[in-house]
Formats: sequence, structure tokens, C-alpha cells
Amino acid sequence: MSISRSKPLPFPVIMGPTASGKTALALEIARRMDGEIISADSMQIYRGLDIGTAKPTLEERREIPHHLIDIVETTDKFDVFRFVDEAEKCLTEIRSRGHLPIVAGGSGLYLRAMLYGLDPMPSDPVLRADIDRQFDNDEHFPELAALMEKADPEDLARFAANRRKLLRAWEVFQLSGQPMVRLQERWKTTPPRPDARSFVLVWDPAVLKQRIMERCRAMLKAGWIEEAEHFLGAGLDRAPTAWQVLGYREIAAYLNGTVPLADLPGRIATATWQFARRQNTWFRTQHPEAVRIPMPSSAAETILRKITEPAS
Repeated sequence: MSISRSKPLPFPVIMGPTASGKTALALEIARRMDGEIISADSMQIYRGLDIGTAKPTLEERREIPHHLIDIVETTDKFDVFRFVDEAEKCLTEIRSRGHLPIVAGGSGLYLRAMLYGLDPMPSDPVLRADIDRQFDNDEHFPELAALMEKADPEDLARFAANRRKLLRAWEVFQLSGQPMVRLQERWKTTPPRPDARSFVLVWDPAVLKQRIMERCRAMLKAGWIEEAEHFLGAGLDRAPTAWQVLGYREIAAYLNGTVPLADLPGRIATATWQFARRQNTWFRTQHPEAVRIPMPSSAAETILRKITEPAS
């Protein structure tokens, strides 16, 4: 279908938890609308982590142009600021070709920043490097929690289970004197960009849980253990952000003999399900503008109708 018109169509943003069908849906829309796909997955950016991040296949990427996949090494850092910069470049280039950009992914902060703008919180790379050097390790990280318990208990309560976020919260507090959670509340009042239409894929929890288990088994059968073993040997467990990708920690535990092979699919599926629940909470609270699409359904028809209907 041609999309040439005096004013470009709003671009669809397809979000949802892991294993919700975002990739297949984005491909269907791209085929029908002469589209190109921008990945909003914070782990598909890493070269080589193919099976474990459920990247589109090479055949799918040859058929439909995909962007922001395989752009950095696992040893590299990649943050939301770089994602927004790269995604905006992709949007401009895709539109210049007369094609429809289609954003698809489950990385909530990336999607929020792309649709609502980057958060207004201050940053200082020198200070952050110093904080990382002091506290981004198992030995001294508890010292950071002790500091924040006295100076910034609000952020500690919110981010205690996430080391990267807690490090960032301490950086923000040092620069602003305010808890990061309070500054984020201000960010929530910003309206979303008008040239996008957002959609969340919503599954019955029991069905989604089963989909996660089935996909986990398929990925293990496809060689996920071998992929993980290769990258663990290359230092994946020391990578600054790539080590956060789901499943590789559990495979590492299997490889070092602490988890039996028979238990591995269940362990990965459980961790993935817990992550999916957090994703669902994020999309529900951070994206009130998004159209919620019950799955399975004719989601493509809903999306095509919403992006082509006249603005109200």
C-alpha cells in the first residue's frame, strides 16, 4: 500500500511484554504499508546475542529493513540518550524515502523517552564515572544503599532492587538535591508527541505465561546455550549493560553446574514472566495514551485504522 500523501501518516509504536507478538505484528504492518521497523529493544542492539534476545531472523531483516539491531558490541555501553538520538535519525531517514516508520519493542524507558521526550534530570559524566567506580561492584554497593538510606530514602525504596537505577538516582540526587522519583513525577505531565500512535498488546496472563515457556524451550533448542557459552567465555558477565539480558544468568548457572538442565527452561521462563509483569505495569502506568489491544486479535487492522483515520 502506498502512503504518499501531503501529510505523513503518524507512525505506529507497538509495545508489549516479551513474547507478546510485537515482531510478527510489526512485520505484517510493514509488508502492507511499505514500512521499515525501528527496534525499541535495549538488548537487540548487541551484536551476536541473537537467540537470547529473540531478534528478527536474517530472512525477515532482508525482506523488511530493520534499524537499531546489531549496532554495538556487548562490551559497549548504550543508554536511553543514544537510543533517542539514533531513533530520531531513523525516523527522518525512513520518512525521506516515503516509507512508514514502525517502532516495535518492549524497553519501557526507551519508548517513554521517544514518545514523551527525555527526562529533565541532570547528569554529569565525570560524577557518574566516579560513582560507578566507587559503588558499581558487589563489595561496595551496600555502602551506597547505606548512604541513600540517610540522604535519599525515597529513591532507595523505589530502586533498591536495581543497581543501575540506584546509581543513577544517587547521581541525580548529588546534582539536584532532590530524589529522582520526584523529578520523574514532573516528567509524567508532559504530553506525548503528536506524530505517533501508541499501541499495547494485552494478553491473558495464563496465555502469556505459556507463550513465554514455549518460546524459551524453542530458543534453547535453537542453540541458546551454545550462544551464551560463547559470549560468557568472551566476558559477557563483565559487560556493563549487556549482562542484564534475560536468560543468560540462568544459563551461566547451568554451565557452572549449579542448575540442572531439566530445571533450566523453567528457571528462565519464571524470570522472564516476572520481567513481563513489570513491563505490563510500566505500559499501564507510563503510557496512558496507548490503545490497548486484546490479544490474540486482528491487531494489524486496529493499528492501520488508527493511523489512517483523520485526527480528532
